[in-house]
Amino acid sequence: MLSLLGLGMIITFIVLIMTKKLSPLVALTLIPVIFGLIAGAGSGIGKMMEDGLKATAPTGVLLIFGIMYFGIMFEAGLFEPLINKMLQFAKGDPLKVIMGTCILSLIVALDGDGAATYLIMVGAMLPVYKRLEINPLILTSILTLCVGIMIKLPWTGAAARLCALHINPSELFIPLIPGMLASIVWVLFLAYLFGKREQKRLGIIHIEIPEKMKSENIKGLVFNLLLTVLLMVSLVLGWFPVSISFMIGLSIALIINFPNLEVQRKKLAKHAASALSVGSMVFAAGIFTGILSGTKMLDAMAQSFIHIIPDSLGPNISIVTAITSMPFTYFMTNEAYFFGIVPVTAVTAAHFGVSAAEIGRASLLGQSVHMLSPLIASIYLLVELAGVNYADHQRFTLKWAVVTVLIMLIVSILTGAVSIHL
Repeated sequence: MLSLLGLGMIITFIVLIMTKKLSPLVALTLIPVIFGLIAGAGSGIGKMMEDGLKATAPTGVLLIFGIMYFGIMFEAGLFEPLINKMLQFAKGDPLKVIMGTCILSLIVALDGDGAATYLIMVGAMLPVYKRLEINPLILTSILTLCVGIMIKLPWTGAAARLCALHINPSELFIPLIPGMLASIVWVLFLAYLFGKREQKRLGIIHIEIPEKMKSENIKGLVFNLLLTVLLMVSLVLGWFPVSISFMIGLSIALIINFPNLEVQRKKLAKHAASALSVGSMVFAAGIFTGILSGTKMLDAMAQSFIHIIPDSLGPNISIVTAITSMPFTYFMTNEAYFFGIVPVTAVTAAHFGVSAAEIGRASLLGQSVHMLSPLIASIYLLVELAGVNYADHQRFTLKWAVVTVLIMLIVSILTGAVSIHL
């Protein structure tokens, strides 16, 4: 019963936001409350919501101050040289812009952090897309697909969650490299197709390239670049909690770039709407996952999903795992999937001679689809920054994400990373 309620709650949420009957913020808040009460949460529902908020608070703070920080950096002109170079390279050609976006995204996404990639890439590339009138959904789609590939790297959150299987990271990751390379080639090809389509639609747009930055701005540019690099190093090495790093970075950036308090206030107000919109969405997502977990609907769903797999598919359970990782990680959090379903699947697979490492590799393949899940905060950050509709982004990107997963699965089968028994 609980698993049906949980599934019903998620499906109701998806339908309401995809049909634009409710905004994600309202749906994330009200739908779980209704289903939680139906599940018998009673007076305990408040505690569940509070627990969910506590769990998502660091992410919410990170995104709020991250948006503000990169907004201030944009105001200070940090991205102007990159934008100008891109415009000079593109020479008004949408194909070059889109291909450049894909290559840059793959590089920036090496840290495996979707939110950071979106913050950096949208801040840098959206003005170029607007200048050339390129469809911004292409930007959000490419970013999502690139992060979905790079999130399989061993230092990322998804791979780290496979610690529950107690396997060597190299045993998990190295066999996936050919599949990842194939999916990178595919996404580059997809970017080329997008580019040719936009090139045909828009033509080569001759635009004036802004003059080189004046010498008096170079000192500020160097400082902002060093501050941003230092901030990224702090994030990687963990000198401070991530959210605290952005708070400190924002404070320093404001003092140096806009010492006048009234100017500071205006600059912050300019970016406050986006920051508040994304932050509130993250906190609402905390309520959703808090009730889903607190009512035990999540646990019940995990157990029910396992029993869907017929015994006859046992020898090919890794193939089943790879394919089902797409809907599973779309409809539930990575925590629920990797800590709830994957360990049980690995135990089951052992009875058929399939290793835990192979199950781990198969479970990672669906991350390209997972990056579109309404249960992760970064997708709301992406659509808000790019100014696109959530449902439009889903419709535009989902089919390409599925193709990316299938290409990686086929290559993984051919290379032996995932086994198949005919």
